[in-house]
Amino acid sequence: MKKRDVYKRQAKVLKALASESRLMIIDRLGRGECSAGELTALVGSDQSTVSKHLAVLRAHDIVEDRREGTTVYYRLLTPCVLDFFSCAARVIKERS
Repeated sequence: MKKRDVYKRQAKVLKALASESRLMIIDRLGRGECSAGELTALVGSDQSTVSKHLAVLRAHDIVEDRREGTTVYYRLLTPCVLDFFSCAARVIKERS
């Protein structure tokens, strides 16, 4: 894969993370699996909006889902995205 293609794919992942709501979801899933209903309550948006956020995260292989009856549970597929939080906090701290 060409280096430029790698950068393009990385940019798409970063765009998927570039949402306060999606960061809240990722942070919560960093502590373990969670139902869609719990994530909806956490984010404070309606269910359809949270579903769209989760679809973006699924499309970029950041989270995966599983169904248990009528409940959908989500978990982090790539927990390394949690490293982004400490990196972002460091940038903020160093620039403050």
